[in-house]
Amino acid sequence: MLTFDHVLDTQALRNTPDIAAPTSSRRTAIKLSLGVGYAAATLPIMAQTAVKTPADGLTAGEVTIDVAGFKIPAYRAQPASKTGLPVVLVLSEIFGVHEYIADTARRFAKAGYLAIAPELFVRQGDAQSYGEIAKLQAEVISKVPDAQVLADLDATVAWAAAHGGNTDKLGVTGFCWGGRQTWLYAVHNPKVKAGVAWYGRLVGDSTALTPKHPLDVAAQLKAPVLGLYGAADTGIPLDTVEKMKAALADAGAKGNAAANASQFVVYPDAPHAFHADYRASFRKEAAEDGWKRALAWFKANGVA
Repeated sequence: MLTFDHVLDTQALRNTPDIAAPTSSRRTAIKLSLGVGYAAATLPIMAQTAVKTPADGLTAGEVTIDVAGFKIPAYRAQPASKTGLPVVLVLSEIFGVHEYIADTARRFAKAGYLAIAPELFVRQGDAQSYGEIAKLQAEVISKVPDAQVLADLDATVAWAAAHGGNTDKLGVTGFCWGGRQTWLYAVHNPKVKAGVAWYGRLVGDSTALTPKHPLDVAAQLKAPVLGLYGAADTGIPLDTVEKMKAALADAGAKGNAAANASQFVVYPDAPHAFHADYRASFRKEAAEDGWKRALAWFKANGVA
């Protein structure tokens, strides 16, 4: 069911205008396989700012994860021929595991991580094929249950543990839709050591598919989360960030160490999706600062 929350998400994404780059086109950006090419709804691409991280020295590409007999694809990147690696789950925006998410996984791999990005919408549809954000929200994203996502992430962690990852050093990070899921997974899985949520929605309607939101479960956090948000985000009002800060402070005062340790950084002029280097919403200074903070956060909290 499409809720008001999905409408807000759509408006926030629409309010970051896209400008065509001379070298980008729908044809060149069509997805060839998981993590190759950009989602149709994000076109045209800001080719002049899109980061391209090479895969040299890495084992990188598509893998398959079994979830109770159902196969979900994922993009994995890790230093070649190494085991015992700290693990970072990389959770996508509503566009699925396209080139930007795969590149982000390679950036983590270059920093020494086994980074893995599962395609969490695959049961409901092909998020990357939709050319209209509103239609994508209505036909795919709004039909994805949180319980399904959490189970898929649990299976992804198990896969990582069997393929060179040390899940005693487990982190999770996500963008937009994946930012919200980052908060929820830091509540769900006690093995998570730290999370980094990039502009993930904190409040919302309670439905059968999304019964709880980060604000509702702040007191149940099992790992500290670093929230990276933009003051110019039209889809995430700053008053919701303040409410989350208050809920975390209250939980911390009552003895929840993870809630007490959680932090927010709000970038004054940054819009939604300020880390998305392939879009006009990209803000280089905020994105680079956030990335440095994310790596430092993981290292400080046992994910390194």
